[in-house]
Parts: sequence; C-alpha cells; structure tokens
Amino acid sequence: MVVGRVTDECPVAVSLELLWKVVFTGDVSIFTKACVGMVDAVEVEGDGGPGSVTIMKLNPAVGDAKVFKTRLLARDTAARVVKSELVVEGGELAGQMKSQVSEVKVVPAGEGACVVHMTVEYERVDGAPLPPADEAMIVQGYLSLIKKVEEYLVAHPGEFA
Repeated sequence: MVVGRVTDECPVAVSLELLWKVVFTGDVSIFTKACVGMVDAVEVEGDGGPGSVTIMKLNPAVGDAKVFKTRLLARDTAARVVKSELVVEGGELAGQMKSQVSEVKVVPAGEGACVVHMTVEYERVDGAPLPPADEAMIVQGYLSLIKKVEEYLVAHPGEFA
C-alpha cells in the first residue's frame, strides 16, 4: 500500500548517454569518482542486475543520513528507467519508513542535455503521509546526487566519454 508519491524533475547539461553511463549502468567506480566529497564509498552485493544491493556510504558533510542501501528492482536500458527499493540507515526519516521505492527516467532534451524524472513512492510505519517539506527532502536527496555528477561531468567533459 502506497501512502505517498512524490515527483520532480531536473534538467541536466549532460547527454543522456553520458549521464546513464556514469550513474545507472552499475559501474560504481565511475559514480564514486563523479560524487567525490558527497559519496565516500559504494559497494555492490550481487552481479549488478535486479536483486543486487548497493550500499552507498555518504560523506559526513552531506548531512544526517550516513548509509543508503538500495535493492535494484529493474533497469531498462532501452527506456532509460531504473527502479529501486531504498532503505535509509541513519537520519530522521529512517525510523518513519516502512517502504520506499524510487523510479528514475532519463529523457533527452536536445544535444548534450537531458531531463531526469524522479518518482518516489513510500509508506510510513504509522500509515500517514509525510509533511511536504520531508517529501521534498527525499526527492532532493536523489536529485542532488544527479546534480553532483552533472557538475563533475561538465568540469571534466572528456573523462568518461
């Protein structure tokens, strides 16, 4: 049972192909390098396909949350869609969530640009919806990672091409 659903989108000044390669193909070494200062380490348990668990250790400078664990539910490379189930360890929201599923869709937006569409569906332990500010915080957490990667790729245009 889904209690809340939050959506947002984020324009990115990087091609769909390059953003997809760095963030969504499962190559954690590229992602970690692009997120230096925000993400300290990323580990993958499994083969990187559906069912695999990714453990992302955040830099203390990022804020309250320390570790994110996601289980990949689906990755559709042709449609450029990734769906994951997230468990947050640490942070105020962690004790409130029963489930949280995110879906990211990346669409082209002209030459050298794309738009990331983010949807998060969640259910709280108490069954109530989150306040709007907390919903916004969840989506912005995801999108801040995308913006960090964008910043790195714009500053280093040929590195992962």
